[in-house]
Amino acid sequence: MKVLQINGWTGRIKDGLVRFIKEGDYDVVCIQEAIWSDDCNDYLELYVDTVDKIVRMAAFDYVFKTSNYGTKVLDGSGQFEIGNAILSKIPFVDTKEKIVIGEYIVIKSFSDLQKAKNQYYTVQKVILNNGLAVVNYHGYWLKDPLGDKTSVECMHKVAEFIKDGYCPTVMCGDLNVISESPAMRELGFMQDLTAINQVKTTLRNVRFVKDVACDHILITNELKCKSFNLIDAAISDHRALVALIEL
Repeated sequence: MKVLQINGWTGRIKDGLVRFIKEGDYDVVCIQEAIWSDDCNDYLELYVDTVDKIVRMAAFDYVFKTSNYGTKVLDGSGQFEIGNAILSKIPFVDTKEKIVIGEYIVIKSFSDLQKAKNQYYTVQKVILNNGLAVVNYHGYWLKDPLGDKTSVECMHKVAEFIKDGYCPTVMCGDLNVISESPAMRELGFMQDLTAINQVKTTLRNVRFVKDVACDHILITNELKCKSFNLIDAAISDHRALVALIEL
């Protein structure tokens, strides 16, 4: 199963993210900072690569979206969402979502923006018909990549979510912490492929100058990673992680 992990940077490198995913021929894609709309998608696609555009152009049959916050546009008649998305060519058996911290809000003014960005976090999980679970989480953000007590508490909830109804699991995410952080100890029952492959940074210098390996793919011990690649492509402010997982 070929898996892609990418922070989509709200699809703002237009056509780049779509093309990259289409050409990669992935079985499963986990995206954070994904963007979509139920009522103004055509307008949104003039400017960014939406989840719906990726699904359509790259021929994914199954998609699970969970919003971190919404934003009103134009005269208030439309709204777009920013959050997490799992795309798959393998059928879903079940989908689940858990609130990690905070509450969902809709941005209606500039004063709401910063509050929304670091307010509400969810973790999502799909069960595939091949018996695997795929978990996608955009981690609680702090400037310090080691995180803090709240980072640990949030990751503990994610770990409990994985263990509930346990089955072999692939977890992806821009977790906003590095492998050495206390928060990552909560996922000690999984293999952190980012750490195993000694990735120094998953950020691109389009925005960042500091080396921080905050993007991760993790697998439970029943699974084997046949290959792992870090790709510095012009699709986001983060690099892409690609793993070939043996079931």
